[in-house]
Amino acid sequence: MELGGTPAVGVMTDAFVDAAELMARVLGLPSCPLAIIAHPISSATDAELAERALRAVVQAERLLGRDSDG
Repeated sequence: MELGGTPAVGVMTDAFVDAAELMARVLGLPSCPLAIIAHPISSATDAELAERALRAVVQAERLLGRDSDG
């Protein structure tokens, strides 16, 4: 999306941030913004996943220069 001119934010767990940043550099997006959530997600409960999703949205809004109030 970013390469096409549409602002985007990646979502990554904290265990894989280094790998995500490396991949972004390899793809030509060294400053690709990332919303970072807690790892792991495979064993998280529905409530934990919902909390992490909300945190990712709040981070994405901040990274895109928007506020959570719309």
